[in-house]
Amino acid sequence: MMKLTLLSLATTLAAYLHSAPGDLTYQLESELSYSTLADAYAKERCKLDIYYPENSEDSFATLIWFHGGALKNGNKHIDDRLKKQGIAIVAANYRMYPKVGTPVPIEDAATATAWVFENIADYGGNPDKIFISGHSAGGYLANILGFDKRWLAAHEIDADRIAGLIPYSGHTITHMTVREFVGIDAQQPIIDQYAPLFHTRADAPPVLLLTGDRELELFGRYEENAYFWRMLKVVGHPDATLYEFDGYGHGIVEPAHPIALKFIHRILASNQPPFTNVYHTQNFCAGSSVKICAIVSSLRSSSVGRLYPTSIARASVSICAICG
Repeated sequence: MMKLTLLSLATTLAAYLHSAPGDLTYQLESELSYSTLADAYAKERCKLDIYYPENSEDSFATLIWFHGGALKNGNKHIDDRLKKQGIAIVAANYRMYPKVGTPVPIEDAATATAWVFENIADYGGNPDKIFISGHSAGGYLANILGFDKRWLAAHEIDADRIAGLIPYSGHTITHMTVREFVGIDAQQPIIDQYAPLFHTRADAPPVLLLTGDRELELFGRYEENAYFWRMLKVVGHPDATLYEFDGYGHGIVEPAHPIALKFIHRILASNQPPFTNVYHTQNFCAGSSVKICAIVSSLRSSSVGRLYPTSIARASVSICAICG
């Protein structure tokens, strides 16, 4: 009961203090083709939706979102929590196994991303403010596009133009379905050309790695992201952050969205330091949320905090990340 009360209080306070970007109105355009391929399956799947502010005074940022589903299932969607945030959201479908093989889903994701780079200015967006994200298989696609430069290079786009990468619970080793279709067991880890880890480099875009609790996530998913984060630090990447959502399994989308939005706005501001790990420190508060964060910080060191450390940590996430 106490855990629920504390978490609910934190969420309510955060929502009260949060002020969404101005009086913007938004437009949704659906089922836009991003590919010129003529086959029926490409015509069906190579589509995207774009949700964007139509009366923004400044050129806005864009978040490209790839859905999950093990590269076998799923459809594009735009979560309500990402709407009305002053940015555009592009949700893209891609062709999937078993109707296609490797590397078709990656190629489609690259083609969709290239479409955004080439067309977002027509909607009022800034092609230098494009972020790539997605959950699970979508997170894997975000990672591979950002770290293996050849996929976007095929469209004459430098992957380093990406403003930031935000994979939610994505593979950093070779994706399990890529392995499956060449006869490799799902529990046999492989790091080959289709693994973001294989392409670890210091000059890649800023990256925010989001995973569920290491004890609740899909087998090994936290650990492979942790190793990726460590290797990025080893090679000297200046802006790589790893978040582990304590108490959550693979379904981290809802609690992770505020963290992703905070990351986007921090990159756009370009004068704020990288986040710190949420379970070690909570020093990414700003503005009106500071007083509430101070209350939560006091609770952390109290008897209540010692009894319910996970609830206090989540309260800090809700307030510091959502309120900004």
